[in-house]
Amino acid sequence: MKKIRRLAFPVVTTYLWVMMILLGAIVLETFMIYPNVFSDPPASLGLAMDFMSVSGPSDFFPPLGFLSWVLGAGALVLSWRVKSARWWIVFSLAMIVCEGLASMLYFWPRNEIMFVEGSEVHSAEYLKQIAREFETWHWRSRLGFNALAAVSAFVGFLKFHRHRVLAKQTHPGTPAIDSVRRDPSTRHRLRASAEEPAAK
Repeated sequence: MKKIRRLAFPVVTTYLWVMMILLGAIVLETFMIYPNVFSDPPASLGLAMDFMSVSGPSDFFPPLGFLSWVLGAGALVLSWRVKSARWWIVFSLAMIVCEGLASMLYFWPRNEIMFVEGSEVHSAEYLKQIAREFETWHWRSRLGFNALAAVSAFVGFLKFHRHRVLAKQTHPGTPAIDSVRRDPSTRHRLRASAEEPAAK
């Protein structure tokens, strides 16, 4: 059990690290990549596909998002006994799961329309409409969910770390202190020696 508890801090820390990477990546995508991708659809969509022909967001976000789910679940299980951190991590995990579900159910089908089917299947007007919808709901869902998940993970980490530090101060676990706690005669001698100066 103690070995499992020792895993809690590194797992919570790693979860926070992944969440910060995800937040930074989606901020970069929002403010640097998407303005170019959606500047003049459908022409800009074709240019974006040429630019990201080797590697793109679809190669990065799904595996890292899944890793965040796994680490979040692990962090939640291992830190469950810490009430002050528990619900922050619950909320963080819920937000990143919502972001993943929104991506799969709403954004991935629109990626298919814009970048796979493209102008060969759809009209320019329809592609412009899809691009506008994508940008609008990206701001309202993916960016918001990621920001809330990262901030909650950070607060949960701080709460967990504070609990850990206070627990060490309250229960040092040193042999000398433990022996005093276990031995009544030792406690009695210490109490008597402390009372002697007051008696004099």
